[in-house]
Amino acid sequence: MRYLSEKCVNLKPSGIRKFFDIVSEMPDAISLGVGEPDFDTPWHIREEGIYSLERGRTFYTSNAGLRELKVEIGRYLKRRQGLSYHPDTEIIITVGGSEAIDIALRAMINPGDEVLIPQPSYVSYEPCCLLAGGVPVVIELKEEDEFRLKPQQILDALTDRTKILVLPFPNNPTGAIMEREDLEAIAQILIERDIFVLSDEIYSELTYGSDHVSVAAVPGMKERTLIINGFSKAYAMTGWRLGYAAGPDWLIGQMVKIHQYAIMCAPTTSQYAAVEAMKNGDRDVANMREAYNGRRRYLLHAMEEMGLQCFEPKGAFYIFPNISRLGMTSEAFATRLLEEEKVAVVPGTAFGDCGEGFIRISYAYSLEDLKEAIGRVGRFVIRHSGGRPGGAAC
Repeated sequence: MRYLSEKCVNLKPSGIRKFFDIVSEMPDAISLGVGEPDFDTPWHIREEGIYSLERGRTFYTSNAGLRELKVEIGRYLKRRQGLSYHPDTEIIITVGGSEAIDIALRAMINPGDEVLIPQPSYVSYEPCCLLAGGVPVVIELKEEDEFRLKPQQILDALTDRTKILVLPFPNNPTGAIMEREDLEAIAQILIERDIFVLSDEIYSELTYGSDHVSVAAVPGMKERTLIINGFSKAYAMTGWRLGYAAGPDWLIGQMVKIHQYAIMCAPTTSQYAAVEAMKNGDRDVANMREAYNGRRRYLLHAMEEMGLQCFEPKGAFYIFPNISRLGMTSEAFATRLLEEEKVAVVPGTAFGDCGEGFIRISYAYSLEDLKEAIGRVGRFVIRHSGGRPGGAAC
């Protein structure tokens, strides 16, 4: 139809939502597909949102967000990463981390600029790049490298048109992380080649065994890094739709312009609730992280018993088992599992072509639901492995 944008028409729909929509209409089905915490938003955070409504705080905030919240975010980044950002010029409050990704790319990309996107990774990076007029250049992360980004991979992908590197760690869907030495190794290249980094750190509070390190904390990187984060994953606030970005004032200023025309401001009630989360939510995050870690260990053991190879994730709340030995594509595995056992998982190809041979399982679900679902997955794997765990594919 001539009224539609070719860019939009040519975009693929999200592979995550496809299976979620099917399972929502299927009786007795269990979804392990959506990355949404099963915890309620902690009560003291909800209470602050309610209190803001009772006080009549139902008006617009400034375009860039409630100053009180930006001050608390600045304190958080200083406490966690040793980074200093001015609340008035270097922080913007957005409608989730996804809006921050979108407006950052639109603020930076000129037609033909290349954006390096490591995959498997979150589904929004490539479409947002295309809609902004950029050229996505995919870097395929390898299971044998624990899905970490290696310096040589960046060097191999660089051209004279490269402007931005997306750094999606802790990673969705693999659960991979980048430790300080990994970041220092790639930082040298980025500084020498003058590449800007869009660092999506939405899972920064959900790491197991080591604390998250931001690439912006590496010497020489703060001035060429935009940190994107939010409240959905760490504080179980998905429906509140609140995120933020912190970075150089020259970029934040342009992002605010796009934000003010498209959005005006993030939800006021959510912003007041988020102030409470920043001030007093550390214990809630720690408790949820401990629960996720228990579920993570349970799933890794279950995959081992099934004979499915699965690298140990160190962040987020997903495992990314390799199902290639069953002789099915990722799409076929997910489709047949849903049809035969009423369990929804996401095919690895939803996160890039190099996700073929893998599936994503979210453990942002109760242990009770996980045990029931994994029992069904186990039956499915045995049935398609010659009748025994670890057997040859039929």
